[in-house]
Amino acid sequence: MENNYIEEQRYLKAKKKVKEIKGFYVHLALYLLNTPIIIYTNLTFSPQFHWFWFSVLGWGIAIGIHAFVTFSDNLFGKDWEERKIKEIMNKN
Repeated sequence: MENNYIEEQRYLKAKKKVKEIKGFYVHLALYLLNTPIIIYTNLTFSPQFHWFWFSVLGWGIAIGIHAFVTFSDNLFGKDWEERKIKEIMNKN
């Protein structure tokens, strides 16, 4: 019975991780699809001021943060505190 509980917890954790990764790729796809539209709109209607940089760079930074949060489990991830507590307990 305990083994089933552990397996279910592992499954739910993996399912949540897959959902996070899928969310990142959707976010990235939207960025890649919308960036040319933003640039085209800017250069067509107000070519004298390149305001698209604010949008593209701001959104790009958000994509970078999203990638870091999604793929950096080893660095301050959700289990980091638990692993650190176990490490300190083993030293003492």
